[in-house]
Amino acid sequence: MKKGAKAAFIGAGNMASAIIGGIAKKRLIEPEDMWASNPTEPKLERLHETYGISTTTDNREAAAHAEDFLFLCVKPIFLKEVIEEIRDVVPESAVIISVAAGKSLDFIGECFGGSRKLIRIMPNTPALIGEGCTAVSLGAEAAKPEHSDKVEDAFELIQSFGEALEIPERLIDVAGQIGGASPAWLCLALEGMADGAVAVGMSRDMAYKFAAAAMAGTGKLALKTGSHPGSLKDMVTSPGGTTIQGVRVLEERAVRGAFMDAVIASYEKSNKM
Repeated sequence: MKKGAKAAFIGAGNMASAIIGGIAKKRLIEPEDMWASNPTEPKLERLHETYGISTTTDNREAAAHAEDFLFLCVKPIFLKEVIEEIRDVVPESAVIISVAAGKSLDFIGECFGGSRKLIRIMPNTPALIGEGCTAVSLGAEAAKPEHSDKVEDAFELIQSFGEALEIPERLIDVAGQIGGASPAWLCLALEGMADGAVAVGMSRDMAYKFAAAAMAGTGKLALKTGSHPGSLKDMVTSPGGTTIQGVRVLEERAVRGAFMDAVIASYEKSNKM
């Protein structure tokens, strides 16, 4: 990361906070060189108090400071409006990084009305604790060799709040569902397992801790070993044991198929946004 790099964030929600937090923790960009804008003050006040960055309710003021990186952390329905508001003040030198689901690089480029160094990313909520897995797709201009140093710096910023994987843009909406939407589905599973434990006598606080630790540990085991999920399942399903009976119930209730349908339904929705 070049010394003295400057970045701005349009939007100050959870994703912006996660990104700013990762960057600040690793001191990739100094607080005085980061700006954030948001329509309301409370989120801005928290960012300023926590990280010491500059804040404003004026998107144009923030965008004008994005000499190196501009993060568009706004909801998809507001993206076009926000870009049209700020496009004439965003420095030509900026790499523009969008987190908006369902909004293609072509769409973003058309909104800016010219050739820009664009990157789409799909982070997820574990980024809030530096454990995210972010999908990254480069626009045609950003992918040019002459911009490789700037793009490498962008990747370093993205990796400050978790892992970053570059993928073709045609797959980024799939990644957005299996990586970005899935924490909601996993929380349903976590809540259901905890409810079952409570039903047979465990305290709710203890049940959540056991279920969450098992879920987190299993994910890390899969990542570290590279084992097929079926192999990891077989490791804990002894013949005639208790676990296989639970697996039988889940298969009878078509839980595997329900997760498949959840991914497909979310993906189809993202294509209509």
